[in-house]
Amino acid sequence: MFDMMKMMGKVKEMQSKMKEVQAELAQIEVEGESGAGLVKALVNGQKKLIKVDIDESLVNTAEKEVLQDLIVAAVNKATDEADIKAKEYMKEHTEGLMPNIPGFDLGNMFNA
Repeated sequence: MFDMMKMMGKVKEMQSKMKEVQAELAQIEVEGESGAGLVKALVNGQKKLIKVDIDESLVNTAEKEVLQDLIVAAVNKATDEADIKAKEYMKEHTEGLMPNIPGFDLGNMFNA
């Protein structure tokens, strides 16, 4: 027979594990480059841009750090907005598919 309490326990366990794994993704770092290494980007496993490195031959040396920081901030802001829009879209298009069970939030399952 179907054991609802056991299923809810498994769901809670899965949600907890998902949050733990998502937090661990911040520790993963990957670098990409373009222009034969003239521009490099460092991104973590949560798809957050950590650092941009632009070769000095491409910019005014005095403003290089400011430019790099502005690029990181702009990309991360756009990524955050995209996440919000994606969650809104998912909520709008999946509403009513699952019963409203307190503590059971499917919205966080799609953040990875």
